[in-house]
Amino acid sequence: MSRTLQPVKTELVAIGASAGGVGAIGALLEALPADFPAAIAIVLHIPPDHNSLLPALFAPRCALPVKEVEDKEPIVPGVVYMAAPDYHMLVEPDRCFALSQDEAVNFSRPSVDLLLESAAAAYRERLLGIVLTGGSPDGSRGLKCVREAGGLAWVQDPDNADAPAMPASAIATAGADRIMSVQTLAQALAGLGRHPSDIGIS
Repeated sequence: MSRTLQPVKTELVAIGASAGGVGAIGALLEALPADFPAAIAIVLHIPPDHNSLLPALFAPRCALPVKEVEDKEPIVPGVVYMAAPDYHMLVEPDRCFALSQDEAVNFSRPSVDLLLESAAAAYRERLLGIVLTGGSPDGSRGLKCVREAGGLAWVQDPDNADAPAMPASAIATAGADRIMSVQTLAQALAGLGRHPSDIGIS
């Protein structure tokens, strides 16, 4: 169910995706303006034994700098941070990243749930959590934490997703402030900071 909210400046956008996520994340990043006001943290499930080529893949398609996250790195607005393969990406209370090789969650490391849960604790109502296409329930519990902390939850329409299980699970578990096709989601995200009163309205 959607909530009508007073405008609140979003300072971190945390995004999770799995199967089909390269295309969906690419669509979001391509739409972002160079003056996008928030930091972006992305977890995309990839095999743990693969070196991450994601920053090199996405950087040419994005007006913002795209980099693989480093342990204890401060979170800076206007930067896109990609989770490293086989490491959980967490947000610490002092708004730095922490990397962890703790046990996999939902068979995944990095885990979308852990990113969203830790980011919700640090950013509360200044967090926007987004769950995209994927074949696992990862992200559902985390998105619930985002909403409980006062943040916003956007979910890709399962009917528009290459793999509908992940967004469908998120909607069933957490609900959502907006459910959109990836194309509409990209447009809405690009407008973040320009039309803040529209962020939580379907």
